[in-house]
Amino acid sequence: MDNEALISVMTERMALQRYSPNTIKAYKQYAQVFLQAMSDYTSLKKIPVSEIEDFINRMVTDNKISVSYQRSLVGVIKKLYELTLDEKIKLDYLYPKRNLSSLPKFFSKDEIKRVFDATDNLKHKAMLMTIYSCGLRLSELLNLKITDIRSADKLLQINKSKGNKDRVVSLPDRLLEILREYYRQYKPSTYLFEGANGGRYSERSVQLVLKKALAKGKINASGSVHTLRHSYATHLIQSGVDIRIVQKLLGHESIKTTQIYTHIADIDSKKTPSPLDFL
Repeated sequence: MDNEALISVMTERMALQRYSPNTIKAYKQYAQVFLQAMSDYTSLKKIPVSEIEDFINRMVTDNKISVSYQRSLVGVIKKLYELTLDEKIKLDYLYPKRNLSSLPKFFSKDEIKRVFDATDNLKHKAMLMTIYSCGLRLSELLNLKITDIRSADKLLQINKSKGNKDRVVSLPDRLLEILREYYRQYKPSTYLFEGANGGRYSERSVQLVLKKALAKGKINASGSVHTLRHSYATHLIQSGVDIRIVQKLLGHESIKTTQIYTHIADIDSKKTPSPLDFL
């Protein structure tokens, strides 16, 4: 079975197991990386476990992959064997054992305002405002359809998100006004945000929109589109919103995932003085 056939079998069986389209897409990309590296072998059964170990080691030491990338890569290799060969391959020792303690980056409220002010194009502003105002992942934004906007109830329906779960978040009046103006001007047909030739807007294009806004707004802080989601969570907790409400709004399975934002908010709100202040 060639690589294309292996990936096809894996993704078809993942679909039967009701994995979300976004998860299947991600697994497919990780599987392609692994299978391309194993191109010297004619079948999965002929790949020694030691070779898989060497592959993960090269990815960590040479490619400098992140902890999350390593964890995902190992998980996909296990899933590939499980769904194509019905074989439970033992690779748990290749999972990273230590989580990095770095906190997620976020923009300040002033920086967020400057990002919006620096974005003149109405579609671009609507996209960035929707991500920040509703705490969306980039994939969630691009999968939004016009029918997901429940303007009468001021709600946004997010379907088949991470973990194949749906959730609902509120639509602020200011965002709803921008979206209505955007809809009247651009008249999208299916997806809320569509490319020039129809269909979903591209991930890379949204990242470029933010990059240009950061430069134009003279914002030195580094960050990606996902930083807008981190900012949403951080600013909610800083404003006193209960962490369990934030958990539901973000679509987190575990409260532990959400708790990291409390550390950021605590550091910011306490305004801890420096010993230098007492000299």
